Amino acid sequence: MKRYSIGLILGLLMLSSAAAFAVKVGDLAPDFSATDSTGKVQKLSDYKGKFVVLEWTNQSCPYTRKHYESGNMQKLQKEWTQKGVVWFTVVSSAPGAQGYVTAAEENDYVKKVNAAPTAVLLDPKGDLGHMFAAKTTPHMFIIDPSGKLIYNGAIDDHPTTDVSDIGSSKNYVSTALEQAMSGKPITEAATRPYGCSVKYGD
Repeated sequence: MKRYSIGLILGLLMLSSAAAFAVKVGDLAPDFSATDSTGKVQKLSDYKGKFVVLEWTNQSCPYTRKHYESGNMQKLQKEWTQKGVVWFTVVSSAPGAQGYVTAAEENDYVKKVNAAPTAVLLDPKGDLGHMFAAKTTPHMFIIDPSGKLIYNGAIDDHPTTDVSDIGSSKNYVSTALEQAMSGKPITEAATRPYGCSVKYGD
């Protein structure tokens, strides 16, 4: 009979528990709150009646850089926020891990790359990331005006770091928002996210 350490058992229980409680497409999203890079507390409930996009990011990740250095992510942010969509960029890297930033560092970066999210949510303890089971940077989620999660997955259908792929990619986020806003069913509501792993502290 195999013997397992208490630490391993507890770790497996924590993983299975996180998976069990992670929000799934079709579920109501948890009414999260998180502090943004300007020090303001952002609550999902404050945006009831609006579409909300969650974008997990890591400045040091080549997959993230693909979409920011090309201007693709900023273009999406501007396009959809101008249409009334709330766009939250989320940083869940733990202190000391790749992609961790202070509020000042993130604000400088947003200004430098001309990003245009509604706000950047700082999640160094990983609470928000674990709540949604965010796996990669980028990893994208869409919440509809009723508070239901309607998309979970990749930003597009080219899981590479090659900027030249962007022009020929199908953008799942834009497609899902267009379909949802038109009252149509979302044809691909869940896709496999790609990118660097989210650098959680646990």
